Amino acid sequence: MPFDSGVSYRPGARFGGNAIREASRLLRPYNPAQDASPFALAQVADAGDIAANPFNINEAVETVEAAADDLLNTGARLMTLGGDHTIALPLLRSVAKKHGPVALLHFDAHLDTWDTYFGAEYTHGTPFRRAVEEGILDTSALSHVGTRGPLYGKQDLTDDEKMGFGIVTSADVMRRGVDEIADQLRQRIGDRPLYISIDIDVLDPAHAPGTGTPEAGGLTSRELLEILRGLSSCHLVSADLVEVAPAYDHAEITSVAASHTAYELTTIMSRQIAAAKADKEAK
Repeated sequence: MPFDSGVSYRPGARFGGNAIREASRLLRPYNPAQDASPFALAQVADAGDIAANPFNINEAVETVEAAADDLLNTGARLMTLGGDHTIALPLLRSVAKKHGPVALLHFDAHLDTWDTYFGAEYTHGTPFRRAVEEGILDTSALSHVGTRGPLYGKQDLTDDEKMGFGIVTSADVMRRGVDEIADQLRQRIGDRPLYISIDIDVLDPAHAPGTGTPEAGGLTSRELLEILRGLSSCHLVSADLVEVAPAYDHAEITSVAASHTAYELTTIMSRQIAAAKADKEAK
């Protein structure tokens, strides 16, 4: 999804999808961490780029939603590569049409629940506020993971809590460990349909320098991957991975981390698709 007109700091996420594609050349068919071959378990296809208008955010949001509708109507699950985090809103709108309000796990250094950003309603800092207002999220099962860094004020946290979000900070992950965090998240999600949205800046800049709004003190790539693997039993219906800005990357560090993250999410969805097919055939 080559769109980054909703960014507030460093641009360049429109080139993130292609950078992740290039870095994915190193991936192999078998995922030993999940003991699965995702490309054999389900048909995995690159649906190409969505041509969104970079000069009109409202129109771009509508374009992304329409494209997601078309893909989901085929029975597919989406692993969308951004692009900036603005695209999460139209993707959630589309997913909710099929599944109703969904649980959300939001991996990010930032809350992205502000009412407006520089006076604008649709930006990479506002998608989840809009999603809550539109009733497309299950407010009993919303979590931020990896949150850290300065805020505009304590009211940011108060507003976020009122919307139903729980927060797992990057410091929480360090202190409590990935297994305990994954267990907490699984319990909060339950058997609800789950959408995972990952801003690559959830990782520490040492692990992901190529992003638009880096914050010190983030997760390691190992911690992120292990938490995701711990969520493999959750009903993951679609996911996005956003904010990779390759112009600020070094030696493809960020793109490689992003490609492996997308690989883990794809493996989870492929395993679940295969299991659902087997159950259906058994009946």
